[in-house]
Amino acid sequence: PRFPTPSLAMATMMTTRLVVRTGVACFGRRAVSNAFVARATPRRVVAIPGGARVAFAVRAVATDADAPTTTVGKVFKRHERIAAIKGSDGGESRVGDQVTLRGWVRTVRAQKDLSFVEVNDGSSLSGIQAVVTPGADGSSVLSDGKISTGASVVIEGTVVLSPGGKQKVEVKASSIQLIGAADAATFPLQKKKTSLEFLRGIAHLRPRTNTIGAVSRVRNQLAFATHTFFQQHGFTYVNTPIVTASDCEGAGEQFQVTTLLNGTDGATGGSGAGVAAVPASEADITAAKASVTEQGDVVKALKEHKKAGQATKDEVDVAVGELLRRKAALASLETPVTPVSTRSHSKQVPKNKDGSVDYTQDFFRKPSYLTVSGQLNAEIFACAMRDVYTFGPTFRAENSNTSRHLAEFWMVEPELAFADLQDDMDCAEAYLKHCVLHVLEHCDEDLEFFETNISKDNLRERLRAVATQDFARITYTEAVEHVLHAIETGAKKFEFPVEWGSDLQSEHERYLTEVVFKGQPVIVRDYPKQIKAFYMRENEDGKTVAAMDMLVPGVGELMGGSQREERLDVLERRIEEVGLDKESYWWYLDLRRYGTVPHAGFGLGFERLVQYCTGMENIRDVIPFPRFPGSAEF
Repeated sequence: PRFPTPSLAMATMMTTRLVVRTGVACFGRRAVSNAFVARATPRRVVAIPGGARVAFAVRAVATDADAPTTTVGKVFKRHERIAAIKGSDGGESRVGDQVTLRGWVRTVRAQKDLSFVEVNDGSSLSGIQAVVTPGADGSSVLSDGKISTGASVVIEGTVVLSPGGKQKVEVKASSIQLIGAADAATFPLQKKKTSLEFLRGIAHLRPRTNTIGAVSRVRNQLAFATHTFFQQHGFTYVNTPIVTASDCEGAGEQFQVTTLLNGTDGATGGSGAGVAAVPASEADITAAKASVTEQGDVVKALKEHKKAGQATKDEVDVAVGELLRRKAALASLETPVTPVSTRSHSKQVPKNKDGSVDYTQDFFRKPSYLTVSGQLNAEIFACAMRDVYTFGPTFRAENSNTSRHLAEFWMVEPELAFADLQDDMDCAEAYLKHCVLHVLEHCDEDLEFFETNISKDNLRERLRAVATQDFARITYTEAVEHVLHAIETGAKKFEFPVEWGSDLQSEHERYLTEVVFKGQPVIVRDYPKQIKAFYMRENEDGKTVAAMDMLVPGVGELMGGSQREERLDVLERRIEEVGLDKESYWWYLDLRRYGTVPHAGFGLGFERLVQYCTGMENIRDVIPFPRFPGSAEF
């Protein structure tokens, strides 16, 4: 089969297989000699003589300092990461080695004759503890209280077995160097539990937390797994445009891109002069500084009260947030503001005679938007290079503040030429299994953390079940019948009604995969055409289209796809039926005029996949910098 289902034996091995030929570009990098050495797993290093093709297991782990990348004339070698020091045995095999830790301080515990400094560099969930005695070079920075949580340090020392039970090894420091201090009174990430909502307000610091750090590592591995899956199956990676004149989904919820508003926000007075900012006075700046100092004292006092049990964590968080706000206000007063240049006349938005906007004077000479999907553009390349995929940011101006929606999100969108809906479903199932197996192999420590602190269920067992069993496949009509039967028999009550022709809601989807099929992923196919996009291939019954949605336990719909409409006359009719401008899709229609071919594809919201693999409830916590209504910070 084109996308074979992993067997239990393959699931046990959980390795990613790639084929590499020496002397050619591999992931965009050209081999520089006819002898290529690949560092695979710690158990396997494969030497490849010139011209040979072999398969080897590739692990996306922290940089191995013993395997520098060689380029012509120089060697590039990064510092060894904490994850590499600890390895698969917790660091026991490194006992006696001289190492250098570079990272940020998580905790500091000072005793009379020694101090314990936990350092983390983001390469793994747990950091490594350094034991610093007064004899270590630079130890005075500890006795002077200059090193605190959040500070960046460089520590040199020897790996030794740890007498404590929390870690297998620790580093006996011979020297410690403070690189960047962190004000203990104002640094908002102390050793305490902080709400995810609070962390969204300090997105520049939240990657240093256990939760967001673990999310970032899982997201990284899922991105790597995405590329390896499609590359090993011969797909070509295509970068599709972010600015487009097309509405792929026909929903109209797009961000418009225009330069016509540039210069239209000047003053409305008769002179049309721009509004110049009034410089802050010395008195204003002095008052702002005093306000910051005052709030700093409040934070310090609250922290002391909290230690004594007289203040809560939330009270401290609120005080710290207010301090950060006052600091930002002071910075805005101290930063010079360049006045807006004056204009003799305010610029007006160009209009046609009928009062509509004249877009011929806009930058792109037509209405343009941020893309909601790269699919239509990917189809262009699929009709020339067969199998392709795009993986990039997409945007939707949906005014929604739910935990399931973002204004900016990433999509994985493969397109398969000479393929039908069956091929599409096979590809989607194989891709999901590949990604799940990959994170199970490479992110066990992080998944254990999510299992204990976030999902609070058998997360890894649930993921392993998805990766090792066949997915159920039913039609939309059968899905509706299952839901209606549950309602009629009283087996289940639903908030939203359902009938043939209506879209399935999340509660219906979860009922199908969690109850009807007892935890088995389900692919639902052949949906009514009136609830699906114009480009989906119309079935022979004239009522349904060759579309599919993949449903998984705990989430519901994870990805959706279809066979694309390759018949020119049918596609033209569908564009007209949904009220789109056929002229805007002239190039899309040309693909059906010149060498049309059956093809199919699907789309996966990447953040949904990260949510599924981590158990995170809010989608804003699985993307580095969430964009949603009213928020475009950082």
